[in-house]
Amino acid sequence: MTNEPADVAAPMPLESYLAQGGMLTTPENAPPRYRGELLRLMATFVDSELAGAAGFADVVNLGPGIKERIAASRIVLEKLDHAERVLEIMGEFGADVSRYANHHPWTERVARDRDLGAARHGSDMRLAVLHYPLQGWTDAVVMNVLMGRAVVIQLGEFSRLSYQPLAEIFRTVAPRERRHMELGEEGLRKILEDRSARPAVEASIAYWRPRVAASFGSGTSAHFETQKKFGLRRTGNPDLASEWERQVSVLLHDIGLA
Repeated sequence: MTNEPADVAAPMPLESYLAQGGMLTTPENAPPRYRGELLRLMATFVDSELAGAAGFADVVNLGPGIKERIAASRIVLEKLDHAERVLEIMGEFGADVSRYANHHPWTERVARDRDLGAARHGSDMRLAVLHYPLQGWTDAVVMNVLMGRAVVIQLGEFSRLSYQPLAEIFRTVAPRERRHMELGEEGLRKILEDRSARPAVEASIAYWRPRVAASFGSGTSAHFETQKKFGLRRTGNPDLASEWERQVSVLLHDIGLA
């Protein structure tokens, strides 16, 4: 009986491989727990994009000019496109994507004065902030500015995740979502050229800021620890939220709303 050569290394456990930056490329290679966490992450993104697009579609014609309506329409179109791209990956993992995306009331909202915190609500996986209704053009622009910053930060995180086909999609959509944020900031600066609009802007910031902050989730999320183990996340929710708060504070100071 012969022994194996001493220099033959044992295979690296999958979790260690993923945690150290390894990548998976097909659903067949994904173990059940990994598939579950990846599907949860994708569903949250898709549902948030579909709900966000539905909310913005309702305010397109409230834009004060053609340029603003084109910008809002572009945001709606591209958010739907982003959802479709990720839905294709979900389909590869067995999700019934047609019924999932097309037979759901994405326009449904809760009462404006509800406080959902970060809790899920209803039958989809959208972020809680996307359950609240928009109230007019200025309110929609403010929400887009604050949420746009959060989306860009989250996509920076997701662009490095361990399922390569999905990471590539996130890297593709990230510049477009950044442009959505920039369009919102351009719109907000234009609104503030009218000094009489300042109280409405400040009221919307006070309303949306804590709700967007809550979208980063709990600092003690069990899902984060599991996702980190599988290389699906790297940065904790408190650190992402802190970076968002820093960027928002800089922006508000820059436009005279510190």
